[in-house]
Formats: sequence, C-alpha cells, structure tokens
Amino acid sequence: MSNPHFSTKDRILGAAEALFAQHGFAETSLRQVTSRADVNLAAVNYHFGSKSNLINEVFRRRLDELSAKRVAALRTVEERDPGDLEGILAAFIEPALQLSLDRSGGGAFVRVIARAYAEKDDKLRSFLSDNYGHVMREFARAIGVAVPKLPREQLYWRLDFIAGALTYAMADFGQIKRPSGLPEKEHCRRAAEELVRFAAGGLRAG
Repeated sequence: MSNPHFSTKDRILGAAEALFAQHGFAETSLRQVTSRADVNLAAVNYHFGSKSNLINEVFRRRLDELSAKRVAALRTVEERDPGDLEGILAAFIEPALQLSLDRSGGGAFVRVIARAYAEKDDKLRSFLSDNYGHVMREFARAIGVAVPKLPREQLYWRLDFIAGALTYAMADFGQIKRPSGLPEKEHCRRAAEELVRFAAGGLRAG
C-alpha cells in the first residue's frame, strides 16, 4: 500500500532504490518499479523519461545532499587548519557513514552504491563522474595541501582505496559487527574514528 504523504515521484524513487538494491540495475524492470510504487508506466515516463534516467535520479536524490554536507564540512576544516588531515578525512567519511543510518532507505542506498561498483554501467559511471567528480577533486586538493610530499598519482590511488573502504564500512559487511547493546550512532562514530585513523596512516606512509 502506498504512503499518501509521499509524492508520486518520491514513491517511484523509493521503490526503484529498494529494487535496485535487491536485484541490481539490469535485473530490475520498470514493471517491477511501477508495481511496487503503485503507479502506472506513464507516471515513470513523465517524471523520469527512461530507466537510465531513473537510475541517475536515485543517486542524485542522496548524493546531492551528501556532497553538500561533505564540502561544507571540508570548508570548515580548511578555515580552521588546512593541514588537519584527520579533519579533512572526517569531513569525507562521517557524512557518508551517517547516511547509512538514515531510516528512510539509507541502508538500501548503500547496497545500490555497492551495485554501482559491481555492475559495469558506463552511462552511470559517466553520470557520477560528471556530477560528483568535483567532490573527490576538492578532497584530493585539500589532502594534497595537508600531505604535500605525497605524489599526485599516489594520492589518487590512496583516495580511491579510502573510498572503497568507506563503501565497505557503510555496507557493514565487515568483521566488526555492532556489539549487542551498543547504539547504532555510537558504532557509526567508532567506525568513522577507526577509518579516519587508518586512512590518515595510509596517506602519510612513505
């Protein structure tokens, strides 16, 4: 049963996100999306035009806000201390881990991100690079200031590894499960703290 408090567009995005998380992009049909969202195909075509654009908009709905939070946090760190590597990394890592706690589909979106890594969709990769590549470049620039002796190629390799480790941590696939009785927010805070420490060590390594 659909929730009347959500717009048709929101219902379609929520249904698509859940189905993409469960089945992947290629295996999810628009018919499945319309059935889950309780709308007709005309509504999907009206709001999104194509399945490819629907996939893009599922990402845009989450990544616009995540990118804004990351960049705002980065600006705050840079104004305080441009050499604060741990602060720069926290600005990158903490908003993403907080997204994984979002009760309105955050967990499903994390699995959608994992699908994007696993499925080689050139159109999607192009969309993500065109729309969100600037965020990675901003962090690469800031890290370059904080760790000036690190060659640019190595910096990008290591930042790519950090992004992969972050996705892994967001998906909670790791060995460190949340202990019984420990609130999710505290587990998230500890995960962020450890990943920042780990990433900073990797970036400073010779």
